Amino acid sequence: MEDNDRYIGLGTAAIGRPQYINIRKKQPNADFSLSSFRKRGLQLIQKAYQSGIRYFDTAPGYGIAEDLLIEWLRSIDDPSIEVATKWGYTYTAKFDPNAIQHEIKEHSLAKLNQQWATSVQLLPYLTTYQIHSATFETGVLDNTAVLDRLAELKATHGLLIGLTSTGSNQRDVLLKALDIQRDGLPLFDAFQVTYNVLDQSLSSILLEMVNQNKRIIIKEALANGRIFPNPSYPHYERLYQTIKQLAEIHQVGMDAIALQFCKQTVRPFTVLSGAASTEHLLGNLQAQVLQLRSSDIQILQSMAISTDDYWTERKALNWN
Repeated sequence: MEDNDRYIGLGTAAIGRPQYINIRKKQPNADFSLSSFRKRGLQLIQKAYQSGIRYFDTAPGYGIAEDLLIEWLRSIDDPSIEVATKWGYTYTAKFDPNAIQHEIKEHSLAKLNQQWATSVQLLPYLTTYQIHSATFETGVLDNTAVLDRLAELKATHGLLIGLTSTGSNQRDVLLKALDIQRDGLPLFDAFQVTYNVLDQSLSSILLEMVNQNKRIIIKEALANGRIFPNPSYPHYERLYQTIKQLAEIHQVGMDAIALQFCKQTVRPFTVLSGAASTEHLLGNLQAQVLQLRSSDIQILQSMAISTDDYWTERKALNWN
């Protein structure tokens, strides 16, 4: 596994579509301007770059996010930039704040080829191509045609092939993916996994992934906002108080504590910030200037809940 001092990357879901899954209560929807939204997204990408971020994660399922990166990269000449994208979700909400359906998942060869036709424009900065939310239900890890096509793209373009994982059986999905080979070599090199103070299930497979030198990318480090005080979650009061106390000691935000916890306990290639504003981005980046004590880590590790409880709660969150 790699050690990267500039370990925070930018996940672009929140700047590519106006709604995302989180704990905020639904608010009356203001008039939405796609042109203004697009402008803010480009500005945030540029701010992230100016702040030292060199890893950008996107997907066609993130509304205009992939298009924003394609546009932004045309004016950039910096070989230190890495872009990861995914295939498998189609954005369907059409930027309607009142949309009922936001995305459709399809792990077919046709969808892979269709979305690759756009994603290929991210080259030469594209280093990582991922199955978006690989699950047993879609059968994608048993789809010979899809796996062969990914192996072809890997060989042709020198890509890392990866997947993102979601759900209470994340560990089992990762174990299956680790065993998949093409031409006698492992197909999957990169794993974008859910890991945070509440869901620490990755720990049970971490050593095996490290031993196989896999690139680990952490997503949902803030647990979709559940690490922040919220009266709807009184059972997390001890968690809130602990993170708040650590934030005061280190003079950073609670988000920085949560991100640094992921860094120190997993040592991933990158931890993704899902910031939607400059304020949030700069707050996340404060994680890079602190070091948690071993006693702090132990306390936070004790805050983990069962994987089933974590995902049952997450499924109840709204699009806002």
